[in-house]
Amino acid sequence: MTHTLSPPTTFFGRLRYLGPGFILSAAIVGSGELIATTALGAKAGFITFWVIIVSCLVKVALQLEFGKNAIYTGTFMMHNFNNLPGLRLGRAHWSIWLWLSLQGLKMLQVGGIVGGVAIVLSMAWPVVPVNVWAILSVMLTSFLVYRGHYGPIEKGSLVMILLFTAVILISLISLQETKYAISWEQLKTGLTFSLPVELVAIAFGAFGITGVGGDEIMYYNYWCIEKGYATYTGKNDGTPEWTARAKGWFRVMYLDAVLSMIVYTVVTAAFYLLGAAILHGSGNIPEGFAMIEVLSRIFTETLGTWAKMLFLVGAFFALYSTLFTATASWARVWGDAFGELGWMKFETAGQQKKTIAILSWVLPAIWCILFLFLQAPVMMVILGGIATSILLILIVYVAFVFRYRELPESLKPSKIYDIFFWISILSILTVSAYGVWQIL
Repeated sequence: MTHTLSPPTTFFGRLRYLGPGFILSAAIVGSGELIATTALGAKAGFITFWVIIVSCLVKVALQLEFGKNAIYTGTFMMHNFNNLPGLRLGRAHWSIWLWLSLQGLKMLQVGGIVGGVAIVLSMAWPVVPVNVWAILSVMLTSFLVYRGHYGPIEKGSLVMILLFTAVILISLISLQETKYAISWEQLKTGLTFSLPVELVAIAFGAFGITGVGGDEIMYYNYWCIEKGYATYTGKNDGTPEWTARAKGWFRVMYLDAVLSMIVYTVVTAAFYLLGAAILHGSGNIPEGFAMIEVLSRIFTETLGTWAKMLFLVGAFFALYSTLFTATASWARVWGDAFGELGWMKFETAGQQKKTIAILSWVLPAIWCILFLFLQAPVMMVILGGIATSILLILIVYVAFVFRYRELPESLKPSKIYDIFFWISILSILTVSAYGVWQIL
């Protein structure tokens, strides 16, 4: 039975129904912000600051289009991919096969996150080896999320967001009282839109992995549906009442997406500036098992040696939030994809719950094995970021189809929205094409 609900009409009323954006923000900050962003700042200095800002701002329009699609269809993303126009290979649309072909590198990315979590825990409790912490981390995460309930995932994400945001902002503010204080001249060099050739590869990876990436945009569909936006809107019956409900829940989703964008943009910028100010000047590049030790300098140099434990707390929540939400999100999107391919059952609520439970154990186990074998978390995360940049091109195409072929005429957006939508598309295509050209 569908239980429609009239959308809230006030700002504070809409705040009560936020949530999917919290999960996306928590998913973003571990790999993108703590590792890739800080590593880019350490290698490049301030000159690529603009890449990070653009990366955070330009993708949200695509996220909105995927969120709207969830609300007016009420169906999961891979099902919607499979109904796109164009070539089909076997049971699945070519877009699903392309997505699947990129998942090897994406597996490496989350394997790098497992390694980051394990290294942080090993630094806090060194009597337990890193590899053991990696195994314990994924086992705990699988246990916490395998039942698949939305509420605990949303609340856990919100708590971790608040913790790592507070820690990183304290460090950035304290930086201004040290020899590493950031000047306006340094900031200006980072806003000149220049990109040295030798920095293209890492900037390309960081563009894909910072802000809301291709993966997170796809995940947004599942979390908007589980939050209830589609159920509250109801099935499209062509009535003015349905249109009014859909537009009202669009506004709630817009607020959710924009507020989460503000959070991850602020945190991303803070991580980058700390890396550029402290690590670049001293020539310390976070790599291998020394990654967390090097990154800890962004705290110890600003707050003192006592702050290393504070950094470890912040780093743990930043990294673990990504592992936590990635497990929940990947189980959904992979289960959906396997269902469309005919490899698993994902049609009824019972089948979805069972499939999500299975994949919540299997996927983290694979990530852990990759880390144990490669032992190179920074490289693993950057490679995953490059795959995410390629995935973004697919996301652009799908968002275009959603906007101009599937969006009901009664929900057509304003011209201002469309202008922002096209700025997002052109920005992503330009940066992606430039990055591929430079790498080749």
